[in-house]
Amino acid sequence: MRVDLLTKEYPPYIYGGAGVHVNELAKVLRPLAEVRVHAFGGPREPGTEGADPGVTGYPEIAELESANPALRTFGVDLEMAAGCQGADIVHSHTWYANLAGHLASLLHGAPHVLSAHSLEPLRPWKAEQLGGGYALSSWAERTAYEAAAGIIAVSNGMRSDILRSYPAVDPDRVKVVHNGIDLAAWQRPSGPEADARSQATLARLGIDPSRPTVVFVGRITRQKGLPHLLRACELLPPEVQVVLCAGAPDTAEIKAEVEGLVARLRDKRTGVVWIEEMLPRPELIAVLSASDVFVCPSVYEPLGIVNLEAMAVDLPVVGSATGGIPDVIVDGETGYLVPIDQVQDGTGTPKDPARFEADLAERLTALVMDESLAKKMGAAARTRVEEHFAWEAIAERTMDVYRWVLDQG
Repeated sequence: MRVDLLTKEYPPYIYGGAGVHVNELAKVLRPLAEVRVHAFGGPREPGTEGADPGVTGYPEIAELESANPALRTFGVDLEMAAGCQGADIVHSHTWYANLAGHLASLLHGAPHVLSAHSLEPLRPWKAEQLGGGYALSSWAERTAYEAAAGIIAVSNGMRSDILRSYPAVDPDRVKVVHNGIDLAAWQRPSGPEADARSQATLARLGIDPSRPTVVFVGRITRQKGLPHLLRACELLPPEVQVVLCAGAPDTAEIKAEVEGLVARLRDKRTGVVWIEEMLPRPELIAVLSASDVFVCPSVYEPLGIVNLEAMAVDLPVVGSATGGIPDVIVDGETGYLVPIDQVQDGTGTPKDPARFEADLAERLTALVMDESLAKKMGAAARTRVEEHFAWEAIAERTMDVYRWVLDQG
């Protein structure tokens, strides 16, 4: 079976969870099928990251250089669709590549499977980024979903969101296959040399490993709920250190809002560490390992690979009870779920933001100030990812979806 994966993100150009997913999925599918990857970002130079056998990188079309970003995306999609000739399955990821998958299916007759990492109707704030291009991204996504032979939802919450957002989709075509985690790559460092490197990283970043610490990792985007977290952190005990690995803002507006809230938080407490650079994995693991609790305050989260990464490093997670987060966190066992009653307008806005922020602060405080409980839940978190989110199991479930689609004719 030849499977063509279509994606915007692929090494060395990964900035979000969808890119992590495709990179890892390609690795574990290769022993099971012939895998080809079609990615944005232009050709990969031989010998560099991402220059794997069967990988084709497509540059943007020069004639569209000054066009709306969505139109530039569509230009790459046309090139990708042409490149899929001979595939048995085309499998696209995110709206950026959904149109390519849809057109490749029509052009070459291969069934189109898509993985739902997010949904445009539930991210209306993207109009801030794309302007009129948001209408184009929404059209491309809807068209692909309604025509796809199979849809993979990364959580049960995401499956419900798909069927609510796109009622024309046949529920039988929507299968749940969770995101996975590379358990060997994500674990606490051990040994004197690793400890020394970790200590050097913490010193460079200004993190005090002796303080009880809450850590956040994520892009600065509306869906990640960072403004709610920053307000909640004002309610934490003064000895708690807050580490924010937060960069790549979607817009100037959300960046300015976060900057203002961080400044206000620093006026009220010490130990607020904001890391805007995208840390390489060993340094990020060092930061996670020096922390006590991971927090995921998202108002929209299909699953949250960052939660799996934190849990693999023995951290309990406090997360919003929305989207796919309840598929990951076992409340009271591997962390805490924070109730969130949301406005049903696609924004995910809490109906009572102050209540959500207070509840978030209360659960963070309960864990971060109880070292033995945090360690117990962290150990349970690692066990959970080992038992339910190993990539090898995800690969087999994905192959099952491919076989089901082919059997449907």
